[in-house]
Amino acid sequence: MAAAWRTERARRAVTIVRTVTGSRSSHTEVKSQYDALVIGGGHNGLVAAAYLQKGGLNTAVLERRHVLGGAAVSEEIIPGFHFSRCAYLLSLLRPHIYADLELKKHGLRVYMRDPHAFTPMLEEGVNGAAPRSLMLGSDLARNQMEIGKFSQKDAKAYPEFVAHLEKLAAAVHPLLDAPPVDIPGLTAGSLRKRMTAAKTLKPLVKCGLKLGGNIPDFYELVTAPIMKILTRWFESEPLRATLATDGVIGAMTSPSNPGSGYVLLHHVMGELEKEKGAWGYVEGGMGGVSQAIASAARSYGVDIFTEKDVGQILVDSDGVKGVTLKDGSEIRSNVVLSNATPYVTFKDLTPQAALPPEFIKAVDQIDYTSPVTKINVAVDKLPNFLAAPTPDNKPGPHHQCSIHLNCESVEVLETAYRDAMNGRPSVRPMLEMTIPSVLDPTLAPPGCHVVSLFTQFTPYHILGREWTEQDREAYADTVFDWVEQYVPGFKKSVVGRDILAPPDLERIFGLTGGNIFHGSMSLDQLYLARPLPSLSDYRSPIKRLYLCGSGGHPGGGVMGSPGWNAALTALADLKQH
Repeated sequence: MAAAWRTERARRAVTIVRTVTGSRSSHTEVKSQYDALVIGGGHNGLVAAAYLQKGGLNTAVLERRHVLGGAAVSEEIIPGFHFSRCAYLLSLLRPHIYADLELKKHGLRVYMRDPHAFTPMLEEGVNGAAPRSLMLGSDLARNQMEIGKFSQKDAKAYPEFVAHLEKLAAAVHPLLDAPPVDIPGLTAGSLRKRMTAAKTLKPLVKCGLKLGGNIPDFYELVTAPIMKILTRWFESEPLRATLATDGVIGAMTSPSNPGSGYVLLHHVMGELEKEKGAWGYVEGGMGGVSQAIASAARSYGVDIFTEKDVGQILVDSDGVKGVTLKDGSEIRSNVVLSNATPYVTFKDLTPQAALPPEFIKAVDQIDYTSPVTKINVAVDKLPNFLAAPTPDNKPGPHHQCSIHLNCESVEVLETAYRDAMNGRPSVRPMLEMTIPSVLDPTLAPPGCHVVSLFTQFTPYHILGREWTEQDREAYADTVFDWVEQYVPGFKKSVVGRDILAPPDLERIFGLTGGNIFHGSMSLDQLYLARPLPSLSDYRSPIKRLYLCGSGGHPGGGVMGSPGWNAALTALADLKQH
């Protein structure tokens, strides 16, 4: 049965057949006037729209693509195979948004993963045994047994390390659900304005009190290279490399670069179904999250439209006035929130004459460097790992994990990073493989599976030139050659593949530079400086024009929080005036 899917056309001429998530709007026609408009139907834009509507503003969402979701989208790229085409795991959806919008009632279903990480080795087994592997999950005793294969000392230290990270992550949570401290409000203006601004100190104070004596440890973690931290705790390379991947995932950085510790903490901060640090698969793919949020927003009265491409934000001397679509139609509104990246918002959509020259210069300097090439693969049989073989095409616990390939040592990651910094795709790339169809059978035909390969490191340009189709295919072939070493027979099982290099992520999903976070999560682009010091409160230089996407605090991956904060900021401004 599965063999019927294996055609050369499916392998090479990959086309989008249809989308998984619904994209019908509440109305067939966009009205000419709204109280608020949201540019972009990604998850943050949809969250912002829901809260604006709940706050009393007649709101519409305008999505340029044929499908809602932005980066959190499901698409049937190969007939019968449904992919989370860009974002592929759920965790950092804020609990209060999940509850407020009743997302479970609106169809959101999540498959929890446990264990959650699997790192197979490329080595010869001893006396005919399988190669070693490292599997980590929620069972600490089991984790210690796994780590003990490589180091008893590390096995003993691991529970304390996990508790230490969880303590630091818990202290940061108050900062995720509030705008950064209002420095201008605290230092200028009337006494009333300063008193109002003083309230923005509360989350920071709460964070500091939670950290207590751990403030020096927290400071070190967010500023130091992750290898400085990991080397202090552990000695075994497979464990250090597995943990280091969370310090560089989605970031053009190496484990030896300052700030990679924060990226690790960012991924530890997740929460799902009240389980700390948990990550899961959304039924039907990541578009299921966006669809549930859209359903909630529509239930409040939000109008949501696809294939409505905004050409320009309308501005006059009094502030924002609406938008003009690329088809020439005009929609008036006194409030506009942009879910696009800061670069797209202020360089492509906003009239340049309406922005101060120094602001435009600052926007030009935001870092959007991305190391990611995403490869979506359809296969006609379950990958069978040398390190953990399973008979009869039946999944084992490791198949539901994030599977780390080419993670035997940190030096492998460092070498892959250096390749990209020299302008070439990595010769031995860091690979994170997931097989969501193991838990969610709706994604593939019987006996078949969808495989996500989140790969690093690849530059935006190859030796200063644009990617070609030949470059994409050659890089994917390199990736598949490495997968084959861990999973013999993988290449023969491939039905089709969808290769998304950084320029493709930019072109299709509007991710400037291909950066999945809407801007690097580097120390100079966090909290008070995300994405710029003058933009950290979601307000732009133009009255009633706000950023609501992942380019704002607390950044990419923290699903819903930028949209929620931006919506509340806009509502507060309207109330004051």
